[in-house]
Amino acid sequence: MIYFDGFCGLCNGFVDFVLRRDHARRFRFAPLQGSTATSRFGVAGDVDPTTIILEQNGVVYERSTAALRIIAGLGGIWNVATMLRLVPRPIRDRVYDWVARNRYAWFGRRDSCRLPTFEERTAFLD
Repeated sequence: MIYFDGFCGLCNGFVDFVLRRDHARRFRFAPLQGSTATSRFGVAGDVDPTTIILEQNGVVYERSTAALRIIAGLGGIWNVATMLRLVPRPIRDRVYDWVARNRYAWFGRRDSCRLPTFEERTAFLD
């Protein structure tokens, strides 16, 4: 399960990126502002909306680790992303946080959460 900021242009672009390449349909998606994330992590606002969260086999990954595990999880050439995990996490997360702080200015902010297309509905939870 991938939890993402449903208002963030960058986050929605990343979701589109994953959807186009996840041919095995390994991932499901839920906006951090939705009821699925709220039931898992608590009331809205308790989860940092600047992070992407991957929940895999009961383990929760955040920030750069989540992003890299998601990309590597696409298989094929995308497994190369695993090599970036050799960069110490504090360094990766500093870069991640810098992008996260600027994501609305650089990629825009939506007025409402993403609505999946008819074909995408099975991959999304509210």
